[in-house]
Parts: sequence; C-alpha cells; structure tokens
Amino acid sequence: MSLQSLLHFLIILFEVVFLFNVMIVVHELGHFLAARWRGLVVERFGVWFGHPLWKKEIGGVTYSLGWIPAGGFVALPQMIPNEDNGEGDPSRRQLPAVSPKDKIIVALAGPVFSLLLALIFALVVYVVGRPVSESELTTVIGYVVKDSPADRAGLRAGDKILKIDGHPVQRFQGMDNDSVTWNIVRSEGSTIAVEVEREGKILHFDVVPVKEERSAFQRKSLRQIFIMPAQTPTVAKVFPGSPAEAASIKPNDQILEVDGQKLYSPFLLNDYVASHPQKEMTFLIKRAGRTFTVRIKPTYPEGEKVPRIGILWDLNGQMTLSHPGPIEQLKASVSAMFNVLQAVLSPKSDIKPQHLSGPIGIMRFYYMLFESPHGWRLALWFSVLFNVNAALINLFPIPVLDGGHILLGVVEWIRGRPLNIKLLEALQTVFATLLIGYMLYVTFFDVQEIPWKSKGNIPELKFHSKEETTSSRSHLESAK
Repeated sequence: MSLQSLLHFLIILFEVVFLFNVMIVVHELGHFLAARWRGLVVERFGVWFGHPLWKKEIGGVTYSLGWIPAGGFVALPQMIPNEDNGEGDPSRRQLPAVSPKDKIIVALAGPVFSLLLALIFALVVYVVGRPVSESELTTVIGYVVKDSPADRAGLRAGDKILKIDGHPVQRFQGMDNDSVTWNIVRSEGSTIAVEVEREGKILHFDVVPVKEERSAFQRKSLRQIFIMPAQTPTVAKVFPGSPAEAASIKPNDQILEVDGQKLYSPFLLNDYVASHPQKEMTFLIKRAGRTFTVRIKPTYPEGEKVPRIGILWDLNGQMTLSHPGPIEQLKASVSAMFNVLQAVLSPKSDIKPQHLSGPIGIMRFYYMLFESPHGWRLALWFSVLFNVNAALINLFPIPVLDGGHILLGVVEWIRGRPLNIKLLEALQTVFATLLIGYMLYVTFFDVQEIPWKSKGNIPELKFHSKEETTSSRSHLESAK
C-alpha cells in the first residue's frame, strides 16, 4: 500500500469513527441532560471506553475520556429499581428514591435526542442535497444477464417495470414498497409476477427467482432475477492507444447508440462489441449538449481473447442532487425500518435476522459511502436513517434497552413499587446475554464481508480488459 493510499484510508477511517461516535454520544447526552434536569445522581459521563486517558470530577460527576473510540456511556445508579426491604447494594440504598415518571423521562431522552439528531441531519441534507443516480429513480430495465431468471422469463432491456407481485413501483433501488429491488428480495412466492410496458403494450411475466450459493460463513443470498436499472453509458476513462482514443472519445462522453440501437446500459455495449468482433461500428455520442457520430472497430488487446474498444465506464452514471424535506426523510426512514422488521418477522420471507448488521457492518457501510465522490452528502443522508433506527430500536420494551426501562417505570407506576431486584437482575442477565449473543452473531457475518485480502493495483492494460471485467462484476454484485 502506497503512502497516499494509506493516508486516504486513515482519513476515511477518521471520518467514519468521528461520525459514528457523535451519534452514540448524542444519544447518551440525552440521558445525561434529562437525569440532571430531573435531579438524578449521575456517577459518570464517559466518552469512549477502556482505561481513561483523562478524567475529572465536576459538580459530583466524573467525566472521562477512554482510549477505545466506541461511543460513550452514562452511569445512573437510581435507574436500577430497588425495593425498600434491605436488599441490594448498601450504597444504592442510601440514594434518594426516584419516581417512575423521572425514570421514564430519563430513559426516553436518549431516543428523543437520537431523533433530534436525525432531524438536524435531515435539515442539512435538505440544504446541501442528497446525490441520486439516474439508476435509482428509473424503473426501466437497463440490462438482463444472459441465461438469468429474467432472461428465461422473457424480460428485455428497455422494458419499463410497472408492478412487482402486484405492487406498483416508482424506483429501482431502496427499501421502500415502491422499489423494484425491495419487492424482488421481499417476495415470498415460488414465482415473482412482473408487469412491464414494452412498446406501448402491457405484458406480464412470471419469473422464478434464484439464490446464489454461499458458504456457511457468509450471509445467505437473497432472491435475485439478475436485472440492472437503465443507466446512460458514460465514459470515465479512455485507455491510451485504444480504438476509443483514436476516435477522439473523451471522459464524460455519453454513448447513446451503437449502429442505431439504443443503449440502456454500458453492459449492452460490452455484449454488442463481444458479439461483433470484426465490425466497424457507428456510435452516437453526446458531449457538452451536442451529439455526433464516430466509427470504431474493436481490437484485441495483447493476450486477450475478447475484443475491446478501450473504455472504462463511470458506473455511477448521471447524478443529480435531490432536496427532500426533513419530515419526508424521517417518514421514509421509519417506513424503511418497519418494512425490514416486517420482512424479518415473516416466516415465508428470505430476509432473516442474519441479514441485519451490527456496528462493524454499519461502519463498513459508512466507509463505502465516504469512499464515493459524494461521500459526506451520502453519509449525512444515511445518518438520518441510522438515528431513526437507533431511536426506535431502543424503544423496544426489552430489558437493558431504553424501552425496557420505560416499561419497568410504567410497571412500577402501576404497582406502586419497583419489581423485585432478584427478578429484575435475572431478566436483565437473560436479555443482555441474548442481545450480546445476537450482536456477536451478526458481527460474525459482518466480518466475513470485509475485504481482508488486498487485490493489489490492477495495471492499466491495453483497452482496459481486466479493469472492465472487475467493474462489471462489482456492478453485478451491487445490482443483484
């Protein structure tokens, strides 16, 4: 790894850790401020874990900074119910009693602060914009993988998908009910009903989905029919000495047609070139708002058996900035979360608890977002979803979560006294064990998806043979 690559990695890692920690610390800050407001005893407020690098007592509270950059915590001994029967920790029996109302307020404050932070992120996204690719918003099929379920069913590039399993769709990607991708992976029948518009006619197809075989160490694959969204073929790079360079093709050029055939995806052109190795082709090019034609004849790079023209595609396609309203973003985040939970809880769904991610998976996703040219905008947009999820999940009525504390406060309010401390400790032990076990379970799968082995730098071979193949494969994986 070069020094430049190392610095790039460290900068992105810093950005990920910083943002991740901000979101967790703000959540804990909500508990802290509510506890101070309601007069509860706060023993410690810590940022990060491990042996303190710095700590100081101010106003009866010990503030600390640990060496493990993994969030923060607040120590609130009065949040643990105790009966006035002489049981429990003697030091805690000396603390003044806290009303159920105060316990509920303090427990609720963490999720409320997460939602407030989500709203702040949503306001920023509204101002700076969220990058949206053309492939996300379309429902037109750009590419159908040969011999795939979609290909065998009769779907074609250029088909506009209207419905999946009876659900109207308005976009290709996302976890919304109007998304093509979501309705495919979420489907439960032996076939997926696909309604499309082709040349003004409404056609219906029944597609038999498949799942990729994976090892026991990887998450189980979800349903796939192997289609990609339509995307304007946009040139990212022209390789020196290639036929494309000889034809004066430049980066950012858009290739709209080849021999009069409209291109819905760069991969259609790849297939066309491969099937016409000796033919001089006519390309319709769009550059800076004007169109013109060029003629290119593919050649074989040294040591290659596949004809190339020497173009590396920009797989992001055309990007625009969307400015969704803050409330719209919050509602979409809540909807996405409940869609996922509904799928996980459905016995017929292929989406299982293992497909959710823990801290490692979330940080990896943030890293991938920051690597893109629109990194900060995308990370801010995802932070809205993350904070809404964190707030709602913490409200689940499960001991050790904020919702569990709220439930215990309500029970204490109704009973007029707290639960038996031994029963509470047993419940907390059981659920803490289950929660830690589940986090280790999803983290196991998260770790498998980290690219531990470096693939090294791919040399710029003539006519981009290997780079084109690598880019195509990565795009296929993301589009499944």
